[in-house]
Amino acid sequence: MSVVLGYDESPGAVRALRAAIEVSVAFAEPLVLVYGAAAPGAAGEEYRAHHEAIRQAGHIALDHAVRAADEAGVPTTVEILDQRPAQALIDAASRHEARLIVVGTWGESPMRGALLGSTPHKLLHLSSIPVLCVPTEQ
Repeated sequence: MSVVLGYDESPGAVRALRAAIEVSVAFAEPLVLVYGAAAPGAAGEEYRAHHEAIRQAGHIALDHAVRAADEAGVPTTVEILDQRPAQALIDAASRHEARLIVVGTWGESPMRGALLGSTPHKLLHLSSIPVLCVPTEQ
């Protein structure tokens, strides 16, 4: 089993990383760090440039998360997937037999999440694996 974390260095994700590390330590489970890197738009030169920039941002963010997990003694696996974040997390959780999926929230209202399609909102409706939504610190 494992703990899967969606990580993008947002304030909610930073706090979610701490929670995911705590859960990984408590259950002696490895941590799977996931970054959904699907670029918006259609194919073409602009799409390729945007896609590469998103993947590079994912590498930088996940490097920081790996260092934090290493400091806590938690083994990690890193996945940068060419999918939207919610689907990337669901697929990774299935492949890694996740105990749960951990994501940060921005404190948005349920209506805003439903209208704009937030990742936590989508996960709560689509995932068959438990989802831990960690709010940002206020």
